[in-house]
Amino acid sequence: MDQRFFDTVEAGPIIGAVKDWDGLKECCGVEEIHVVFVLFGDICNIGEIVNLIKEAGKLAVVHVDLIAGLASKEIAVDFIRQYTGADGIISTKPGMIRRAKELNMHTVMRFWMLDSLSFETAEKQLIQARPDFVEILPGLMPKIIGRMMQTVRVPVIAGGLITDKDDVMTALGAGAIAVSTTNPHVWRM
Repeated sequence: MDQRFFDTVEAGPIIGAVKDWDGLKECCGVEEIHVVFVLFGDICNIGEIVNLIKEAGKLAVVHVDLIAGLASKEIAVDFIRQYTGADGIISTKPGMIRRAKELNMHTVMRFWMLDSLSFETAEKQLIQARPDFVEILPGLMPKIIGRMMQTVRVPVIAGGLITDKDDVMTALGAGAIAVSTTNPHVWRM
């Protein structure tokens, strides 16, 4: 893992996650946000989205699975790397994470924790993919955050349903290195 990326996430433990243009513009103006997770866009505008983030002096991490017009094949990662200048990707797919690592991009593997089967699946996929970070959703599960950190020893980002300072503190107190949220009020904490 690139130490600079890890240090940036750790230093600013609230990650701005943007799902539309309004959120992107607001997030880019928040000084406390150093890393932005891009959760929207298409092949025609993802370069512009990433450029706005980079111009704001922030790291751009694109959720490649959510970019309209890209196939769910590893070549999508090549596209993001070559045509956007993004710093990294988020994906739920081990193949995408492996390809991004081959291209020296930062990686975040995202999991929805719904039950014990979800945890077991995540454990197996993390061993295969070896991402820089794992993002667990919803982020309000302190026991699961701790268990994931002990089991796979990958830094954890808690995301989803983070709405206030108590949620942030609970996730960080459970061992998460950062939280990701689309909530602009949390970005400014």
